[in-house]
Amino acid sequence: MAGRPWDASYRDGPAPWDFGGPQPAVVRVAAGGGFSGTVLDAGCGSGENALHLASLGLPVLGVDVAETALAMAREKAVERGLEVEFALADALQLERLGRTFETVLDCALFHTFDDEERAGYVASLASVTEPGATLYVLCFSDDGPDTGPHPVSQEDLRRAFTSTAGWNIVTIAAERVRTRFHDANGAPAWLATIKRS
Repeated sequence: MAGRPWDASYRDGPAPWDFGGPQPAVVRVAAGGGFSGTVLDAGCGSGENALHLASLGLPVLGVDVAETALAMAREKAVERGLEVEFALADALQLERLGRTFETVLDCALFHTFDDEERAGYVASLASVTEPGATLYVLCFSDDGPDTGPHPVSQEDLRRAFTSTAGWNIVTIAAERVRTRFHDANGAPAWLATIKRS
């Protein structure tokens, strides 16, 4: 059931957050060597971020609950001659993947969960990462005009990713997220760099 509303966003598409390229913040972090080892793109959508990382030679698994988005992502991978794995998976049950990852990207997924779901999501992420793994969370922020839907505060992030839950927040920096309903400058966002403890 969880996948149906998301799938409709792509079937009736284009989805509001799918602007046709990788997020500039992801491109910049990747250019700085921020992604290493096997990468998980949680909530990969139509695959632009995963495809960008794969183009840099990284092994990437993109997961989503929207089958239409995954079909689009696979098609793009073939068109671009890129080796990327895309799989149908629930972000709240990532342990079912039976794998671990050195780097995880959450681009615009965290802010879709309510408080109760966030605890389950954070535990789910912990189940597929070893100590020392890096997680990047790019989410709508509550700071500034023209915020996106479901804006998140820094405190929301700190409350979710605690040492008790197996995480250590390294930095939370002001960022922008590109969407179809904001101008080219995007919407206010946070980019959190979080380490698995």
